[in-house]
Amino acid sequence: MPAAGKSPLTRLNNGIDMPVFGVGTLAMTTFQAADLVNFALRNGYRLIDTAKNYGVEKEVGAGIVRSGVPRSEIFITTKLWIEDYGYDEALRAFDRSISALGVEYLDLYLLHWPVPSDFGKTIAAYKALEKLYADKRIRAIGVSNFQADHLKRLMDSTDIVPALNQIELHPYLSQKHGRQANEQHGIKTESWSPIGGVFVNLPKEWTRPVRLLEDAAIVDLAQKHRKTAAQIVLRWHNQQGRIVIPKSQHYERLLANIDIFDFKLSADEMAAIDALNRDLRGGPDPGSFDIPAFRALAARRQVRVY
Repeated sequence: MPAAGKSPLTRLNNGIDMPVFGVGTLAMTTFQAADLVNFALRNGYRLIDTAKNYGVEKEVGAGIVRSGVPRSEIFITTKLWIEDYGYDEALRAFDRSISALGVEYLDLYLLHWPVPSDFGKTIAAYKALEKLYADKRIRAIGVSNFQADHLKRLMDSTDIVPALNQIELHPYLSQKHGRQANEQHGIKTESWSPIGGVFVNLPKEWTRPVRLLEDAAIVDLAQKHRKTAAQIVLRWHNQQGRIVIPKSQHYERLLANIDIFDFKLSADEMAAIDALNRDLRGGPDPGSFDIPAFRALAARRQVRVY
């Protein structure tokens, strides 16, 4: 069982424990990713989230080795990219990912997105994950960006209920129905872009980024509690039982982000943050995302991540 480091643990539906707080590697540069992962692990992080499509699995693995933290204490998540969906394709992609990471097993492997236009391949890919889980090469399997209808379609055709669903979730996109669907099936909710970084790092309009952490309601709470705005939002997630994986390329922010377990937001303060919801999505719509949509997005924004 992985040690918690500075993070409490939560139990997944298959009985394994997972830190509730980790570091994401979305949009990390290859020249900095190893140093950031090393720094995070040496400063109490034990959950590392990455993906094949982020392009930094090799660097994440190097950072893990450099940290000196035993593998048994680290919870590693990576994701299967949609271009590798299908049964045999998924098995081959898994081997490439663990080779890049330099590990013999994964703690959690996720389908990165549903592909509604070819859901047969999505199901086939998940069945490959079930095989890897049965072979004890993965400790838990799950999904990312799945909406309630995607979960139903998947579970109708497979045997293992996902342990976790990683979705875009922050005060401007509270995902009430998605969270309820996860809870109904005993699936943990993990928030990506938990502090709204997607609006700043990959804005839909480059000249008009949305700055969640400058929202007056959050700033006021940060001043009241003598915390950063990011700490206020991360504590909001934590008190609602979610796993979070904020990313930062600033070392001082990595230290601050995980320092959220020494204060508590009141019920009224939690409600004030809940009231900020705008159903404002920064990333793609899971209901229509597929390979052509991704390639169009990448061409428009010159990115290869999400």
